[in-house]
Amino acid sequence: MAPDVGFLLLPLPGFALLPFGGFLDKLRFSADDEDNSRQRHCRWRILGLTEGETVTASCGVQVLTQAGAREVDWSRYQYLVIFGGREAESTRRLAPRYRGLLRLARAHGLSLASIDNACFLLAEAGLLAGHRVAVHWRHAREFATAFADIPMARDRLYLLDGRRISCAGGTAAIELATELLARHCGRERALKGLADMLVDETRDRGHRLRSLTAEAGTDRHLVRALALMRQYLGSAMTVAALAEEVGVGRRQLDRLFVARFGHPARAHWQELRLRHLAWRLLHSPLPLARLAEEVGMGDANHLARRFKDRFGLTPARYRRQKTPPATGYPAGDASS
Repeated sequence: MAPDVGFLLLPLPGFALLPFGGFLDKLRFSADDEDNSRQRHCRWRILGLTEGETVTASCGVQVLTQAGAREVDWSRYQYLVIFGGREAESTRRLAPRYRGLLRLARAHGLSLASIDNACFLLAEAGLLAGHRVAVHWRHAREFATAFADIPMARDRLYLLDGRRISCAGGTAAIELATELLARHCGRERALKGLADMLVDETRDRGHRLRSLTAEAGTDRHLVRALALMRQYLGSAMTVAALAEEVGVGRRQLDRLFVARFGHPARAHWQELRLRHLAWRLLHSPLPLARLAEEVGMGDANHLARRFKDRFGLTPARYRRQKTPPATGYPAGDASS
């Protein structure tokens, strides 16, 4: 009996182990009638540029590729699933190295699925033109700055757009695997094994993360404002315009922020931007001027002064020390 569907799994250097393991284990559970891990109803293979290549995850775990682009029989597979590296810019710079493999997969009719920061690789390789993409919230501004012509679905765990599929990463890779398996193997088989994985139920692709919202009991206008601040982190949007979109007056919005965080909305938005900049300094080689654009503070010199006032170090010294300081970041607004 031939499997219903086949997946080629392409881990990139520095890939995140969580989505890779979750996606692969979901295939394993659905592949067999029992828990024997045989590739009966779906097949998979770990692909690399060459067979026997060692690829190291961001946590240090090493995976050995089972086939290279020249050895694999492309006709046996429907999907190439690419697992991105921890740092988006490093993943993007892999495009010259992987462009041939990606275009070969496209030429053979495979759908290209990007997990986590692999969307940066596909975009740099010119393979996302005319498509939307789901991007991890932490890297949304970075993607928008680098690829302004590619629309993002900011509120999606994963997105299926024809032969281009994208997933924000993390445990959402399990939901994506379930969705793809359901298309080829049926819903019952796709759900098989979720209880063994201690996954209670699959989330909708547009599921809103509770961990990115304020704690229970927080005013709904404040919750909406916090979500918009993250969404428009790098824009020139004013607090007055933000308040209008939330549906309250500027003064009322400030009162909500002072009551919850002890400072007005503008100060909180600046804190979000500075915290994002601090994270990017430690995880990106881009110059401060480029990062300033990402956080909507285009004057790099002014931003450097603000940064030093906040963290006690210039951006350059902060980047060299490679150790984020304790921030005392406001509880209930996880952006670090």
